[in-house]
Amino acid sequence: MSACIPFTIDVPDDTLEFIKTRVQQYPWHEMPIDGGWEYGTNLDYMKELCDYWVNDYDWRNEENRLNQFSNFIAPVDGIDLHFILEKGSGSNPKPLLISHGWPGTIVEFVDFIDVLAHPEKHGGNIEDAFDVIAPSLPGFGYSGPPPRPYGPRKMADIFNKLMTDVLEYDSYMAHGGDWGGAICSWLGYDHAQHCKAIHINILTMRHKDGPQTNEEFAWAEQFEEDQIIQNGYRTQQATKPQTLSYGMMDSPVGVAAWILEKMHGWSDIKNDDIESVYTKDQLLTNIMVYITTKTFNTASWIYYGRREEGGRVLSTEGRRVEVPTGCALFPKELLAWPPRSYAERIYNITQWNEMPRGGHFAAMEEPTLLINEIREFSRSLDILK
Repeated sequence: MSACIPFTIDVPDDTLEFIKTRVQQYPWHEMPIDGGWEYGTNLDYMKELCDYWVNDYDWRNEENRLNQFSNFIAPVDGIDLHFILEKGSGSNPKPLLISHGWPGTIVEFVDFIDVLAHPEKHGGNIEDAFDVIAPSLPGFGYSGPPPRPYGPRKMADIFNKLMTDVLEYDSYMAHGGDWGGAICSWLGYDHAQHCKAIHINILTMRHKDGPQTNEEFAWAEQFEEDQIIQNGYRTQQATKPQTLSYGMMDSPVGVAAWILEKMHGWSDIKNDDIESVYTKDQLLTNIMVYITTKTFNTASWIYYGRREEGGRVLSTEGRRVEVPTGCALFPKELLAWPPRSYAERIYNITQWNEMPRGGHFAAMEEPTLLINEIREFSRSLDILK
């Protein structure tokens, strides 16, 4: 820990005032008369959220919630990497690296970290405690940017160095959703000497041979059909992210709308109501991390980086992740899970559970379900005992 510098989130008052003024002055425009959310982020909801943002939202309160944990900055491969480190209770907490994705931030884990680290404070068993390490991905939030786009494989290398070289853990397990799931996959594939097990709530990787059974072919066809309407943002960020950045870096409302569309479309909401899952404070705090750190641009680079790394295929030789892998299948996940037969050609799956509810942002949507899943998986691992 000698290279780690304690870090406190402290956004200047003039930055907050500037953001508030830009939101107040936003030049509202039209939407189709029959529009709900199908054309993109709903105009009526945006106006409601922005009114709350200007008049009621309290960043300082949210900032204090993030600062309740021990935050650090450490240089790793030339990047000033931000991470939360919450040491677990008891005599033998297990090291657990948790990774967010896009358009998420460490805000996803605010209601998640303490329960994992200190289960006895929340009605659980102290023997389930973890040392929780939650980094901001390079280029996201409070982590410094890479010099050029890095994909999830490169980020996995950086995170393994954080765990082993900086924090001096010889072995650990990793959990992730969204890009965190891809990072976990590469940790288990490239760094199995130290990353002894992974738990994911998304399948981002593909096998070089593609589907093999009728069930797998049906999944693959449906997957491609489902993604047609979703591919716009992904293609833009994977090909010309810099062009997008000029508008987004200048508009807090633009950033909010871009992110809210995903939070609405990828979550297990009820009656088309995004607030059936999230509060306005949760939504805005995640958005504010991007805006106050000016990282919308560099965060989008990961899509370009993944494309350069070779896309979704894990191994051109057909190898798989051999460390024990736990899979939590949330029903409203954007990237629909394949049949287990397909996934088992990519991972050594030792736990496979279909969840009763929840979507893409599982740590925020259903923290209790996901925490119980991770604990169950950890208990099954002799390798970390």
